[in-house]
Amino acid sequence: MSDSQIEEIKNKLNVLDIVGSYVKLTKTGVNYRGICPFHSEKGPSFFVSPSRQMWKCFGCSAGGDIFEFIKKIEGVEFGDALRILAAKAGVELKRENPQIVSERKRLYEICDLSCSFFEKQLTAGEWGKKAKEYLLKRGIKEETIKKWRLGYSPDTWQGLSDFLVGRGYKREEIVKAGLAVEKDPSTGSGQANSYDRFRGRIIFPIFDINSQVIGFGARIFKEADKKETAKYINTPQTMLYDKSNVLYGINYAKLSVRKKNQCVLTEGYTDAIMCHQAGFENTVAVSGTALTGRHLNLLKRYSDNLLLAFDMDLAGDTATKRGINMAESQGFNIKIIDTYSGAKDPAEIIAENPPTGGPKNWENSVANARSIMDYYFDSAFVKFSAQGGLASGEDKKQIAAMILPAIKRILNKIEQSYWIQKLSEKLGVSQEAVLQELAHVISAKAEGPERAGIQSPRNDTESRKQLIESKIISLVIKNPENLNIIEDCHHNLFCEKTKSLIEKIKKDGIPNTEDYKDFFSAQGGPAWGWDELALKAEVDLQEDGSDEVSLCILQLKDIYIRERRSKITAEIKTAEQEKNLEKVNKLIGEFNLIN
Repeated sequence: MSDSQIEEIKNKLNVLDIVGSYVKLTKTGVNYRGICPFHSEKGPSFFVSPSRQMWKCFGCSAGGDIFEFIKKIEGVEFGDALRILAAKAGVELKRENPQIVSERKRLYEICDLSCSFFEKQLTAGEWGKKAKEYLLKRGIKEETIKKWRLGYSPDTWQGLSDFLVGRGYKREEIVKAGLAVEKDPSTGSGQANSYDRFRGRIIFPIFDINSQVIGFGARIFKEADKKETAKYINTPQTMLYDKSNVLYGINYAKLSVRKKNQCVLTEGYTDAIMCHQAGFENTVAVSGTALTGRHLNLLKRYSDNLLLAFDMDLAGDTATKRGINMAESQGFNIKIIDTYSGAKDPAEIIAENPPTGGPKNWENSVANARSIMDYYFDSAFVKFSAQGGLASGEDKKQIAAMILPAIKRILNKIEQSYWIQKLSEKLGVSQEAVLQELAHVISAKAEGPERAGIQSPRNDTESRKQLIESKIISLVIKNPENLNIIEDCHHNLFCEKTKSLIEKIKKDGIPNTEDYKDFFSAQGGPAWGWDELALKAEVDLQEDGSDEVSLCILQLKDIYIRERRSKITAEIKTAEQEKNLEKVNKLIGEFNLIN
């Protein structure tokens, strides 16, 4: 791959558009900022600079251009990042080197070709046509089938595998893609060593955030199969597919989620598809798994508001409860959608005809979603009321045990106080009693700066001096005229590294290179390049005038004087112990002069 094609891709794409499709960004001055997708944080330390065409997180130190971002966010090598960005830029890669033709790329090709094979089967045979009729009866329209690339897997042992082998792929690769299962070696020889995983099922392709096929979900629809096998089976863990990191429909939903600033979470493929078809495009599904931390990290890029539309089993230590607890601890605002009376899931509500169902009723369900705390209260009190009311103290104790951990997770103290008051009123006990019990609830550990990849600064003199010197250099980067404030007589106030850098800048000017990127590393910080230092200066420093530089120099003078006095005091004590009166008098003179 020539450098000219890489530059062509960079020229056609804007870093703000690329990063903004993954991370929710807010304008701040000439730059944009958001929550870093690469480490856990509550305050935004992730910045994008359109003028420099770069991004940088000042929390975990990750940063770079659009290629580095795609590599990190997608977990791919440079070749795959190049292919992804080339497709976005409309650039045809004229020549591929062996690095780009990777195992991962082969698996992408197998998945996409298999998807086309399954699509074709919907019209290729008797059972395929029946599968399509089933989808249409469920309310899924023809154009929706095409958009989501739904298909059918023929009820044969090696139909797909033979097709892929005929296209030049090895059976071992088909197994690695999760589309075939290895046979037991003891079953005999002379036959293929694998068989198709999906047979006689409706196929739901699973896409990554860039709409690339990475796996499949498969549903039975024949009556004869319903008693004998699982309703759904999915692609197992592969190099491309990890169910804990994939949200079905996120490729189609991401822009709508950001625009509406809320995401509806459903359980099934059909739920997500029907919601999109009805115009609710901010919907995704967590199919085949519970809500995970990686799902939440992905959603955090687009919105902090979640509307849950699936089975809310909050009793005990369930996977649903753990996922909700995790979301609350990360600052998500959570609401619960009550499904329409008599319906089992969103797809059924939307598919039913008005006035008993349809998109309007689903719209009302979404609009009337309850807060998670209201749901906790209603669930707990309904459960114990059904058992004969709140006659005993044991009932009240059990309700408090269900609700107090949720109250403990509320970060806003005013909101927390409201729910404490409400719980005390509904239980008929004092707020003091509720507060005492709340104090006994063990809350989740707060993630400290070290766990988030940020080193806590030392609160000693040397650390303070480094921070001041770093600020001076940052102010010089932001406004080179500030260099004129620093006189030769000030050089003894700086450490050797800072002094050397100031002399170089005075001699050569501000460079647009990475020649000095080790400066901040020597100051106890990361080894950033010049563009990163300049962005850091813009982010951190609102001021850019000479007054701030002068103030920093005065602070360094104060540190210098304090250090010098401490050193002379120690030397005086030593001289007195040695009974060297001449040296004592000389040192006292120096001390008085400094004072």
